[in-house]
Amino acid sequence: MKRLGLILIFLTLASLGLKAQDTLILKQDAPVETVDVKIRQHSPKKATLLALIPGAGQAYNRKYWKMPIVYAGFGVTTYFAITNRNDYQLYRAAYDFKTGINTNVSQKAKEEAEKYTEDNLITLRDYYRRNMELSWIITAAWYIIQIIDANVDAHFFYYDIGDDLTLHIEPQWNTVNNIHYGYGNNIGLSLKLNF
Repeated sequence: MKRLGLILIFLTLASLGLKAQDTLILKQDAPVETVDVKIRQHSPKKATLLALIPGAGQAYNRKYWKMPIVYAGFGVTTYFAITNRNDYQLYRAAYDFKTGINTNVSQKAKEEAEKYTEDNLITLRDYYRRNMELSWIITAAWYIIQIIDANVDAHFFYYDIGDDLTLHIEPQWNTVNNIHYGYGNNIGLSLKLNF
């Protein structure tokens, strides 16, 4: 598993150094002169691969302000997962002590076993186990969301929102001549979107 992680990190770092080159011919009559032009292509595939390392896809897309959000999300979900795991282990040990399954438990587990009944300990144990599992699922979902965010951001990297994009909202008044209902007026809003 460690080898796979090291290979992934190495391939990611090695791909950062790749640059595309293009050759441009300046004059057709004169001797051929070539000029190397460096073209930086922004690749959604590369952004997705880099996003396997949390925050790296956002850095590749030059959305540096998103990196603290990504890390904060991982920090919060991991904190709750670990806290709920510790409470789950405490109440599991307290239940084991109360039922006599395991008498070699911590002093805190013994104190909790004295406070609660067996049914209460089962309820608390199951509650914290469910919250622990849910926290790990949310952490995995957050990981997938940050990968999707990096991919979508990379697709829209060159997307230009021009000044021509306008939305006009105007009131509208129409007189209607209907055979069944006679004359009437319609009042509404007219939305005009120009690209």
